[in-house]
Amino acid sequence: MSALKDIGTGFRDFLLRGNVIDLAVAVVVGGAFTVIVSALVDNLLTPLIALIVGQPSFDRLTFTINDTVFGYGAFLTAVINFILVAAALYFFVVLPVKKLSALAAARKSGTDEAEPAAPPTDEAVLLAEIRDLLKSQNTA
Repeated sequence: MSALKDIGTGFRDFLLRGNVIDLAVAVVVGGAFTVIVSALVDNLLTPLIALIVGQPSFDRLTFTINDTVFGYGAFLTAVINFILVAAALYFFVVLPVKKLSALAAARKSGTDEAEPAAPPTDEAVLLAEIRDLLKSQNTA
């Protein structure tokens, strides 16, 4: 009976570790996010490609050698879909998250990373040198 209790306790401890819970949440959110990205690709990007190329699917493209049919169109469609999904993820998720992270880090550090300081002009450098010389003469 004690062995079963130890197994149950160990299993409970395993399930309640943060890594397992985080992984479960990531899988569920990833599955839901897949639906969003697929809808974007299927309903917006693929029809856009169809406007440009003329057909959204190349599944029917084949060639024949010695009575053997090679369906390269399905592979071509899969490659195009992969590129569209990757582009959608990059432009609609990765870039905005990077930008938001940079803005949050800039706010946290007290600087604005969006507008880097321009280097001083030659006139500004010269005026600063004159000011420093005048200060040193007045203190001496």
